[in-house]
Amino acid sequence: SCSPHSAVPGQTPWPTFSHRSTVTHFSSFLPGSDLIPPGACKSLNAAAVYANNEVNLAEVDIYGFDYDYTLALYSDALNTMIYNTARRFLIEHFKYPEGIRKYDYIQNFATRGLHYDIQKGLLMKIDAFHYIEPGTVYRGLSPVPDDEVLQLYGGTFHVPLQQDSGFYGKGPKVKQFMDIFSIPEMTLLAVANDFFITNDIDYDPVHLFKDVSVTCTSADVTATVCYWVVFLCVTDNFILRGEETDAVLHQLVTHGKKLFLITNSPFSFVDKGMTHMVGKNWRDFFDVVIVQADKPHFFTDCIKPFRRLDDNGALRWEKITSLDKGQIYKQGNLFDFLRLTHWRGSKVLYFGDHLYSDLADLMLRHGWRTGAIVPELENETKVVSTDKYALNLTWLQALTGLMERLQMHRGTESKEVFQEWQREREELRVMTKNLFNPHFGSIFRTCHNPTYFSRRLSRFSDIYMTNLSSLLNYDQSYTFYPRRTPLQHEAPLWMDQLCTGCMKTPFLEDMSIIR
Repeated sequence: SCSPHSAVPGQTPWPTFSHRSTVTHFSSFLPGSDLIPPGACKSLNAAAVYANNEVNLAEVDIYGFDYDYTLALYSDALNTMIYNTARRFLIEHFKYPEGIRKYDYIQNFATRGLHYDIQKGLLMKIDAFHYIEPGTVYRGLSPVPDDEVLQLYGGTFHVPLQQDSGFYGKGPKVKQFMDIFSIPEMTLLAVANDFFITNDIDYDPVHLFKDVSVTCTSADVTATVCYWVVFLCVTDNFILRGEETDAVLHQLVTHGKKLFLITNSPFSFVDKGMTHMVGKNWRDFFDVVIVQADKPHFFTDCIKPFRRLDDNGALRWEKITSLDKGQIYKQGNLFDFLRLTHWRGSKVLYFGDHLYSDLADLMLRHGWRTGAIVPELENETKVVSTDKYALNLTWLQALTGLMERLQMHRGTESKEVFQEWQREREELRVMTKNLFNPHFGSIFRTCHNPTYFSRRLSRFSDIYMTNLSSLLNYDQSYTFYPRRTPLQHEAPLWMDQLCTGCMKTPFLEDMSIIR
């Protein structure tokens, strides 16, 4: 029921509700399907390729790839191994307390794209405008109240640019974790912080950050992972969807495309994984193979020369004057690569999972096309397609619109209703966030803004997808068109502006025979 309320002169009277609905009250009045607009999409496809920029595959002659989390997708078992190895190294090499060994790896605690305040020891999510999302700040394994966060940052949720600067997200005080491999590192940081805090042990968060960083990138940890994969032949436990990688490479070579591989991983590790996925003749697919490239320096330095490896992985001494098919090269730099191959501009499309190390320089400095591999899309699209998400988001948007209009009315009762709606809106935001991850929510959005990660994704990648097998759903002359989503001052004109996923795989059924 509602009663008329006095309005500002010249405006339509605003109804106020004598029964103030909460989320549960509102949803109990009407079935969920009645609250979801008819145009709401329930068929987002994780196998789609999403476009930030227009890309015509007919113009692409050369395809380049990173290896880890691009050609090779890994199971959670690899994260667990990295965490366990790094934890042991931290205790045995840096002499950290044995009590840390009691903390097992926590799956789905951290998400990619989070920021870490090195001096304060805080893990958090930041949006595209450098604002911390309330409710996503953790000290160790415990959330930090929003009031305390405000005190720590001088009465604001904003993180200044000078603290979070640096092209690769490595500011002097705040670091962004953009790599999928960094998820075990974030977990170990949280665990170690939690141990010291809960046991009331004095420690320096800066020392902890540096020790964990060194530990997770140490040669010992890398060697242990390589040992398990290369010598113990446990590729089945770690590598996922190898047959789909094989299908992608076959499809591209069949259509006359040139392929190359640039990875930071050592040859023995790559060789074992590629042999598992594609076969012992995997090198026949690639015109150039470069290992231990030291990206992102590979793309910016012009000092390190290429060196050739023999069939046993040993370094050769001769000067490199050409990059030949069937050979394995180490180190090098992009400037020599361009000089020797003459592969330039938009006819090259390079795929990688790390927005900074793999894609940023190639797009901004060299004009290559870039494709980002975002495995998290699979879960995110599943959540977005659920009725619960659609219901929460629909009411959240409707409630925001009501609040936008109600705030023009200055009466006491209107202010009370506005405050109640504001509380309800915050509840809806938390509920929506928890559908993705109870600690940090979606990697693409904060409450309403794009995340810092999402903004970089749109800046450094022409297209993005869950994994390379998404390419199997499109032929080699397909053009990816980005949706013309309305700006804030524009109105939507076409229905396809309201949906970004359900019409993205036109050849899905026809191309399924390739898999």
